[in-house]
Amino acid sequence: MSLFLSVDQSTSATKAILFDSSGQLLDQVALEHRQFYPQPGWVEHDAEEIYQNLLAVAGLLLKRRPEAQSAVGLSITNQRETFVLFDAATGRPLHNAVVWQCVRGEPFCRTLRAAGHEPALHAVTGLKIDSYFPAAKVRALLDQRPDLAERLADGTALFGTVDTYLVYRLTGGAVYAGDHTNASRTLLYDIQRCAWSADMCRLFGLVFARLPELRESSAHFGTTDLGGQLAQPLPICGIMGDSQAALFAQRCFAPGEAKVTFGTGSSLLMNVGSAPALPGNGIVTALAWVLDGRPVYAYEGITNFTGATIAWLRDQLGLIKSAEESEALARSVPDNGGVYLVPAFVGLSAPYWRPDARAIITGLTPGSRAAHIVRAGLESIAMIVADVLRLMESEAGLTLERIHGDGGAVRNRFLMQWVADVTQRTVLASQLPELSALGATLMGMLGTGQLTLAEVTALPAAFDQYAPSIDAAAAAELWAGWRHAVTQALA
Repeated sequence: MSLFLSVDQSTSATKAILFDSSGQLLDQVALEHRQFYPQPGWVEHDAEEIYQNLLAVAGLLLKRRPEAQSAVGLSITNQRETFVLFDAATGRPLHNAVVWQCVRGEPFCRTLRAAGHEPALHAVTGLKIDSYFPAAKVRALLDQRPDLAERLADGTALFGTVDTYLVYRLTGGAVYAGDHTNASRTLLYDIQRCAWSADMCRLFGLVFARLPELRESSAHFGTTDLGGQLAQPLPICGIMGDSQAALFAQRCFAPGEAKVTFGTGSSLLMNVGSAPALPGNGIVTALAWVLDGRPVYAYEGITNFTGATIAWLRDQLGLIKSAEESEALARSVPDNGGVYLVPAFVGLSAPYWRPDARAIITGLTPGSRAAHIVRAGLESIAMIVADVLRLMESEAGLTLERIHGDGGAVRNRFLMQWVADVTQRTVLASQLPELSALGATLMGMLGTGQLTLAEVTALPAAFDQYAPSIDAAAAAELWAGWRHAVTQALA
């Protein structure tokens, strides 16, 4: 049976994972990287640390699993809207990576919105004018660092999302390329033509001597020896943004099928077929994937602080010692006691798109305890998911019967049941937490000829099923309390 190496480069950590050709996870190694907050609302990562962590986790996995030396390919899935500016000669970063959570581009976004550019931008990119996406943050960074603007214009510096940066480093600068799923999240990509948009570059005042070549997710992206750790170079094949990779791994191949990836933030994707439909009301359109020359599109709703909310309860408030404790603490009280937490720590994204909003906790009384606040934090994740799904169904003219779930938080049974209750939909929570890595790996297996699409479809997909435990009237009452709290946050 063939083996496949996979790298999952997420907001908080980098993992090296070993899969077999049946999609079974055999082993994994992870290293966290530091988070930097230069100013309120700004978020950065050390891109050199990320690359060195990639080599380190791969090396640890190879030592533990010598058979991985015979792997047939290396796939990459990654945090999508984070970008790196790096040296064309060495590949080394010229500035910290600017993370998708960062809001430094918001002043420029306000200027564009005020000038009335939103409709034209939406028609080209499928997205909204928002600092969540890289373009405005690139503009803000270059305004601070005109030396980098000059280098991008003369080609001695290069721009890339994390997939592009890692491919460049892994191939020693031989391949400057990325895939469509990541490119479609930059505000610099034309979803109608599946190509970079010169008009969008001009709109944001960005001059690039060159941009990454765009390839299908199953395409080959050169070879790597992982910094000399492999006896033979390994083809890099199978590159996808993390959320689209999870959609693919969930086998959501038909229009109307949807999934939620519960990570630092949560991404809700619904397959809408081969036509780039352009919904309104805060839902955006992205490339789900391009395969055999055929694009597949998805509606997407992003929530930017979900799993990070639990980390905040742990690290900043000290209410729990680990994320796992949150479930037991939430169950220790019969309800939230009227307490609601709106996790607008860096603004609210879909479906509100209010970067100026800030987090609040409402409904506190003398009887409120830590358990109520922790429960409110978990409930907030489900409530925002419900908000986005309601809007997606309305825009697509579809009623979902079930929702696929993946990511680390699916192990929290309280949260999964709460999602089922407030959405009034069956939740199928994957028993494999590494769905993003699996999706990229399955694309790599297609690209290297290890599997056909029919064989991918037939692979087993184990999940835990959660049916609603309350009726629609009770769910509506819970949602009304949440909406009142959100209204306070947006005031």
